[in-house]
Amino acid sequence: MRRIGNRALWIGPAINTAGLRAVHEQGIEALVDLAINEPVPQLTRELIYCRFPIVDGSGNRPELLRMAIMTTAALIRTGTPTLVFCSGGMSRSPAIAAAALAVATGESPADCLAEVFESGPRDLSPPLWRDLVQILGET
Repeated sequence: MRRIGNRALWIGPAINTAGLRAVHEQGIEALVDLAINEPVPQLTRELIYCRFPIVDGSGNRPELLRMAIMTTAALIRTGTPTLVFCSGGMSRSPAIAAAALAVATGESPADCLAEVFESGPRDLSPPLWRDLVQILGET
């Protein structure tokens, strides 16, 4: 799990939600789950939990991607410490986090993606990013 700059935003793999120790240590209050292929984590009552089961590539329903972006953007705007996660934490989570940052801050999607990718591993799905950028152009 890695923090995005000095923002109240983290991205990472689903394994970070096992036991929730790292989540609570970081003061994270909201989880945005993008991992269609992972089981739902066992949660504690005080956590906000949003699940958007998306695939890593094309073929996602645009309204589902839009909800994932807008929900994450709302959490960013309110300063809610948030972890966005998927199976490996290298494609879906950074893509949605970057798209949400673009909505929340008004910065360009490309600049937000560069910020999210500043450190740590990445393996962005070009078809997923293309779909997200198209949705951002519609909002």
